[in-house]
Amino acid sequence: MMEQTKEVLLTEEGFKKIEDELEMLKTVRRKEVAERIKIAISFGDLSENSEYDEAKNEQAQVEERIMKLENILRHAVVIDESAIDGNTVTVGSIVKIEFQAPNEEEIDEDEYTIVGSAEADPAEGKISNESPIGRALLGKNAGDKVEVQVPDGIAKIKVVEISR
Repeated sequence: MMEQTKEVLLTEEGFKKIEDELEMLKTVRRKEVAERIKIAISFGDLSENSEYDEAKNEQAQVEERIMKLENILRHAVVIDESAIDGNTVTVGSIVKIEFQAPNEEEIDEDEYTIVGSAEADPAEGKISNESPIGRALLGKNAGDKVEVQVPDGIAKIKVVEISR
């Protein structure tokens, strides 16, 4: 596994969420998986023991996730949300936009928080500063219009409001 060396931008909330998940994995999940392995070993013959194989696979997944989260935290740069001025879109900004999809007449209004890629979750309205739309919005002001290449073509976006 390659060591990630570039900085990871996180909001304070995102940093805390990762810390909490890491703590839970180290204190709770590790013990649960170790207990499952112990029980599976008690079943005897490990060569045909599916419970043991599943528990070992789960252990590997938990350890991999722990390493990934530790790496993210090691390279984390927490965004100073008090430095967000509300006039220009930056990482940490909440942006209300009007979005016109390619080949469509109607305009949707959406609100997104621009976050670092480690905490991006489009379902929660958090888009990465590295995504095409996130990248296009950075540095823009309310009233600015941008066109963004999306899989279907060119989307038209107007920045309606910026807050933090």
